[in-house]
Amino acid sequence: QVQLVESGGGLVQAGGSLRLSCAASGRTFSSYHMGWFRQAPGKEREFVAAISWSGGGRYYTDSVKGRFTISRDNAKNTVYLQMNSLQPEDTAVYYCAADIPPRSSWPYEYDYWGQGTQVTVSS
Repeated sequence: QVQLVESGGGLVQAGGSLRLSCAASGRTFSSYHMGWFRQAPGKEREFVAAISWSGGGRYYTDSVKGRFTISRDNAKNTVYLQMNSLQPEDTAVYYCAADIPPRSSWPYEYDYWGQGTQVTVSS
């Protein structure tokens, strides 16, 4: 059983920055692929970013490339999403997810999900 808890969401103005955190349970966090997704009102869940267990693989959806950065700190069992140059269209509930062993090949297949954190960007 893996528990994921997101934090760091809030209200920011367009052009601002926010850093989301996802704290995971388990002593084998370093073996998980991790991802971030978001869901805006009336829309389906959308992939945002992912990072491999080793940190060597990082993936982003086109709309956030150059603005968002995913990273991880295995000592803290935490994955981060640094969001810069935020735009109103980034407004959504952001979820983190874990792909635990046996790990999938890309695209990852996630086994556990957090409950989400709200990000609202005003214009």
